[in-house]
Amino acid sequence: MIRQWTTRTDRVLQRAGWHPGRRVPTATWEAILRERGAFVIHDAAQRFLSEFGGLVTYGLPADSITTASAVRFDPLMAEWQDERFAWAGREAGVSLYPVGAADEGVSLLGMCEGGVLYLVRDRVQRLATDADQALDRLVEVQGSRAGLWASEPPSAGQAFRQRFEAVNIGPEAGSRWPAETDRVLRAGGWFPGRSLPTATWEGILRGIGTFEIHNAARDFLAEFGAVGVPHRDSGVSMPRRDFSLDPLLTVWDAEIIEDLAEQAGTDLYPVGMRDRRNTHLMMAADGAVYEGMDQVWLLAAAPDQAIERLARAIGPLAE
Repeated sequence: MIRQWTTRTDRVLQRAGWHPGRRVPTATWEAILRERGAFVIHDAAQRFLSEFGGLVTYGLPADSITTASAVRFDPLMAEWQDERFAWAGREAGVSLYPVGAADEGVSLLGMCEGGVLYLVRDRVQRLATDADQALDRLVEVQGSRAGLWASEPPSAGQAFRQRFEAVNIGPEAGSRWPAETDRVLRAGGWFPGRSLPTATWEGILRGIGTFEIHNAARDFLAEFGAVGVPHRDSGVSMPRRDFSLDPLLTVWDAEIIEDLAEQAGTDLYPVGMRDRRNTHLMMAADGAVYEGMDQVWLLAAAPDQAIERLARAIGPLAE
């Protein structure tokens, strides 16, 4: 297939990990978005994500501006936002499926069944007449704080707080973990019997030639993958540290994790990050969970114990 994008776009995409014939599974993303908004993928979005899913483009040259305006082809950036996408579809007159985000998650990317990319923020904007031209435009505007971008981050913390207040705890509370842990997990996307396909995470991490999953990490991610607590909003007190159990957050940190594994004396598989992505979360084959960045330490000897510690409050609940 002959691509219709510029040489500059080709360089940016290849630096991000794209190559002709790239294919990754999309089943994990599809399953999570069905849980968190009843999104139903269409063929155009599936083809697009299988080729570009998991890539993060920073533009050229790499600096603070192009990093802040990075484009992330990760549909989970739109989790819990089905109402926003339904509104965007009505505005655009087409059905949109999320395929990523830009501008630190403020501007979402949606694709219609015809394969056209739209920018979703306070208004809906068609980027170009086809996907290749849209990619050109996204790469072009990464070099400056262009008018294409919005300026304020979304309020993920408030949405989490609303879910936290609305959930009902289940029988796992008091037997498997404390009631407060149960509430945090349900607000973060977990529910009893949850079993995700992990093929997307495995395929992307294996594709960069770095990580090979073990059974403990696969079982853990099948139940808790993409569960998390967002970072607190500016000026709003949050009672716990943020975390996200998404192994793709560490996709380019293989050397760091290898160093931490050497310090721990065991192979480690990434399962997410915490503290505004300043601390890696990793699992050993025996189910022990470690955390660290420059140094490594044991968070918990077993998965459920790690979950309880991640969900634990660190201060009084916000009023």
